Amino acid sequence: MEMGKPLFFLLLLISSSLVVIVSANFYNDVDITWGDGRGKILENGQQLQLTLDHTLGSGFQSKNEYLFAKIDMQIKLVPGNSAGTVTAYYLSSQGPKHDEIDYEFLGNLSGDPYIMHTNVFAQGLGNREQQFYLWFDPTLDFHTYSVLWTPNQITFSVDGIPVRVFKNRETELGKVDSDYHYPKSQAMRVYSSLWNADDWATRGGLVKTDWTKAPFVASFSNFNAATSSSNFAGEEALDSNEEQKLQWVRKNYMIYDYCADTKRFPQGLPAECK
Repeated sequence: MEMGKPLFFLLLLISSSLVVIVSANFYNDVDITWGDGRGKILENGQQLQLTLDHTLGSGFQSKNEYLFAKIDMQIKLVPGNSAGTVTAYYLSSQGPKHDEIDYEFLGNLSGDPYIMHTNVFAQGLGNREQQFYLWFDPTLDFHTYSVLWTPNQITFSVDGIPVRVFKNRETELGKVDSDYHYPKSQAMRVYSSLWNADDWATRGGLVKTDWTKAPFVASFSNFNAATSSSNFAGEEALDSNEEQKLQWVRKNYMIYDYCADTKRFPQGLPAECK
């Protein structure tokens, strides 16, 4: 970022390094569901590592399901040449008409930035991708990736800085678009996995996984899932400072928005984009 930017943006970058420590224990909160020993809980339950090698990746899921929640996870992504790898962190229900709220971190060659891919599925329908670069190196330390899911909207945040808001417009848009739904009735678990996706993850599959760099390791800490009978009514509305941060991130770091992809939707953008 060039010099001369307002002091606000300097403070924003400083604040991005701050994290909130919560009391959590992976032994109590999650089950490692696949990986044949490649997923490990460490530090007396305070940290979890997922590993990918040339044979297999690994993954875990939360023991509990949630219907509206504030979910936080601190993640330190695969360092170095992570091309071809994907670290996924998401909420999902089950079944062909599942709901899902996604973060996927697409690896890249050393020195090139990660791509943070976000998506929202409702009733089995997704195609609501937005992608971002991050304003820090996500491999050097833990950073907090959050989802605030309420009946009214879904807010994606990184270190407390909102990067995406997906609003529930079902009452309005359901009358004109039968494919528009909002996740509101299916409880979801939290999932995470580290896997090889070199057929598409990096530069559309042009850059393949360099297995001489394996094993690849992503680390997790301070998983927190909070639910509330009030559905976080006081938290979901962004204040003016949060709105300014949101617009700053979207202006400077968003690299793809399905709502701007007229080539993908030649018959017209989805109803929620208008």
